Amino acid sequence: MYRLSPEAPVYAELRRRGTRVVLLGHHAPFCADFPNVETDDLDGSRQLTRHLLSLGHRRIAFFAGPTVSPAAAERLEGYRRALQEAGLAVDDRLVFSAGVEMTDGAQAAQRMLEEGVEPTAIQAMNDLVAIGAANVLLSRGWRVPEDISIAGFGNILTSEHFRVPLTTVRQPKHRLGVAAMELMQGLLRGERVEGRRLAGELAIRASTAPPRATPGRPRPAPAAGV
Repeated sequence: MYRLSPEAPVYAELRRRGTRVVLLGHHAPFCADFPNVETDDLDGSRQLTRHLLSLGHRRIAFFAGPTVSPAAAERLEGYRRALQEAGLAVDDRLVFSAGVEMTDGAQAAQRMLEEGVEPTAIQAMNDLVAIGAANVLLSRGWRVPEDISIAGFGNILTSEHFRVPLTTVRQPKHRLGVAAMELMQGLLRGERVEGRRLAGELAIRASTAPPRATPGRPRPAPAAGV
């Protein structure tokens, strides 16, 4: 189980020394007083769910990250808000705890199959979780995206070169780095600086498509000679 301590000695030491610090990422309880630069994960996830909804998906599973992670919490909330804005109830049976690694995604996909849950799309906490889930489903004969669409978050290099290129949210890594350096320059000049929140960008690839007419398990292969 993931736990996040309210205190972290390294940040306490940085405060004691008066060290100028800019965080690249979301705040945690032990570092909330430092300025930070982060991706708007809530809106990025909401846009991703909206994309799946626009394709016609209504049973969208969400493979969630650890609830203590601010980024994971935002991505789950973005999914929930998009469904609610579309007038759809959030079905908790479609939300699976999946961590952050490929093995976590694979285990969540396995649980989904064992429970008999049959969504037409999976939206994952990140690209690694999405790839882990896709590997399990592909090995069981599911076709992506013909039988099920899969989307990730983060746009890691592997996502574009996965055997089915992955729809994801592209984080503005260069702009995040530039913004962090601008905040640091302000701190070095003795200025009071505010954190920044930058929008991600939807990267639509081959892993998402409209759901097939008959959702659920993959259709059996035709018999030999037919």
